[in-house]
Amino acid sequence: MKTSILALATIFALSTPALSAEPIVGKWRAPGGGIVRVSPCGDAFCATVISGEHKGKSVGQMTGSGKTYKGSVTDPRDDRTYSGTVSISSGSLKLTGCALKIFCKTQTWIRI
Repeated sequence: MKTSILALATIFALSTPALSAEPIVGKWRAPGGGIVRVSPCGDAFCATVISGEHKGKSVGQMTGSGKTYKGSVTDPRDDRTYSGTVSISSGSLKLTGCALKIFCKTQTWIRI
């Protein structure tokens, strides 16, 4: 009986996807020193400033998985929203926001 329960548990574990968080989820230090928390919100991931001058402001919403995401980013200094993309690699998040798809700026955030 013990063996069959163990075998069943092993089969179940191997047949279900891993329940680990997406790489985008967590706390990130932005270039200005503020800390941004990215967490799941519905079918997307929401970014909120949790320290510094703009604490409490929402700064983006992204969809995607793995190493690439896309959505909108908001500059907390002027509350303007832009189309954005995120790529994640080796503990850093590269965030690019574009106006009219031709005027783009990129920031690199570091995981903390």
